[in-house]
Amino acid sequence: MNVLKLATAGSVDDGKSTLIGRILYDTNSLTEDKLEAIEEKSRQRGFDYLDFSLATDGLVAEREQGITIDVAHIYFSTPKTSFIIADTPGHIEYTRNMVTGASNSQASIILVDARNGVVEQTYRHFFINNLLQVKEVVVAVNKMDLVDYSEEKFNQIKGEIEYLAEKSDYKNQKITFIPISALHGDNVVNPSSNIDWYTGKSILEYLESLNLEENENDAQARFPVQSVIRPKTDDFHDYRGYAGKLYGGNLAVGDKVTVLPSAIESTIKSIHFFDQEFNEVKSGSSFTLTLEDDVNVSRGDMIVKSGEEPQITKQLEATICWMDKSPLQTSDKYYIKHGVNDAQVKITSLENIIHTDFSGKDENPSKLSLNEIGKVQLKLSKPLLVDSYKENKSNGAFILINPKTNNTSGVGFIN
Repeated sequence: MNVLKLATAGSVDDGKSTLIGRILYDTNSLTEDKLEAIEEKSRQRGFDYLDFSLATDGLVAEREQGITIDVAHIYFSTPKTSFIIADTPGHIEYTRNMVTGASNSQASIILVDARNGVVEQTYRHFFINNLLQVKEVVVAVNKMDLVDYSEEKFNQIKGEIEYLAEKSDYKNQKITFIPISALHGDNVVNPSSNIDWYTGKSILEYLESLNLEENENDAQARFPVQSVIRPKTDDFHDYRGYAGKLYGGNLAVGDKVTVLPSAIESTIKSIHFFDQEFNEVKSGSSFTLTLEDDVNVSRGDMIVKSGEEPQITKQLEATICWMDKSPLQTSDKYYIKHGVNDAQVKITSLENIIHTDFSGKDENPSKLSLNEIGKVQLKLSKPLLVDSYKENKSNGAFILINPKTNNTSGVGFIN
């Protein structure tokens, strides 16, 4: 079964939580007690319909205010696909939550209220999906029932998004437009007879049709070593394995590899997962491998295919999404967490703040405040093995940690 990691985004009251609740309802994924609770709460509020947003808004404040505040993760399955949905907030002050929710997503749904069209938050969420290089984006034009299922209104919104996409630096994105009514279920799980001018798939049908292997980042293999396995038992007296998770491309027995930072070359001898042995492993797999040569390998080292080495550097240029109430300023010091490695880092320059509506940049600002996105230069206390985010998502991203509070202050994407 395919597993699809999906994020939702959109402005306040565009219907993100309602859409997910409708999908859960129409796929019979809601438990009886959850459905009863939704029915009871909807009656208490005087609704003549089921308020499906109650299926995902878990915080008391969310239910009281009718908004999404934190990222909610929802899990459900159809016969074809297992879904992990990150329902992200729409408010501008929760932009950092949207970045967090979409950071591991293979596809994203951006909702647009058919009455209001493209608004400021639509620009921002579209920009973030471009920044995170989400390849599959579904623009769901919601509340079509409130504009009499107007094809003209749908095409107007489609044209605005297509114009926005032309300004984007990320050109590998596929954008699909689907007119829906989340409240009434039009084109959510089943095709709608109310929108007869639309001949495409419903949202669920489209998501189930995605070829996830084609959408995987075609990056070079990166195997950061998390642990060295030395059982020292009678059966495995001389066994030396290196455990970790593979990112980017695949690895196979017989591949010529280089251990970094030592730059010593060897060959993959075997690949193990618990008591099983494999000839090849794909990106995203966690396993233990052994090498033909007795090489000094430690936690934090990286095993890559020979000739496909990443950059080893103490200087980084990155795009930062700031998540801390204390603003980022030049000369500030943080800890950088990059995969299994960490180091001290100093902000050497703050070059600009990027406008998320693609309208430009503020050059040489004095600080980067909460929820703002900007370009910075960093100096590290020790070299790290990095790729650009464009070339390798996993090895091109990092977080900054405030040494005084231990809070995650920002997430960075290496340029």
